[in-house]
Amino acid sequence: MGDIKKLKKKYSRPRHPWLKVRIEEENKLLQDYGLKSKTEIWRMRSKLKTFADQAKRLIAATGSQAEVEKQQMMKKLAKLGLLKENATIDEVLGLTINNVLDRRLQTIVFKKGLAKSFKQSRQFITHEHIFVKDRKVTSPAYLVSIEEEPLILFSQQSSLVNPEHPERVVSQKKPVEVKS
Repeated sequence: MGDIKKLKKKYSRPRHPWLKVRIEEENKLLQDYGLKSKTEIWRMRSKLKTFADQAKRLIAATGSQAEVEKQQMMKKLAKLGLLKENATIDEVLGLTINNVLDRRLQTIVFKKGLAKSFKQSRQFITHEHIFVKDRKVTSPAYLVSIEEEPLILFSQQSSLVNPEHPERVVSQKKPVEVKS
């Protein structure tokens, strides 16, 4: 069963640690999405790989149970906003790390204009200023579903509820769009 205090890693490190192209790509993602460390990228890649592995297994599978699992997987990915409602199972293999990073709470808080930068959105989340659907979420890596996206607000106990708060003042233009 394992030791209770020893948690299992939710990611795997790259097989070859010193590939220049991968390092440059990861550094660009760190900068573009305001991530804390490369382990966040590896965690999201692991999640993406899980989806792809499950899709590959389901493409090869036949039978009624396989069809049920395909429908469940497609429904889950559509709910997360990673795919469209009428997408096929083959489109799961076309998902990229940017698709997953765009659905993180940290990214969405920044896109909605609740924070000036990715770093500030991360700070607001970890300091318990952000609520998602009447729940306090303190993980910047939380994947936000399509239904929850309009329900992201500041906590009522937070001083950031006041639109005149100095940290909340964002330029009067539309929320910033992130390049995918």
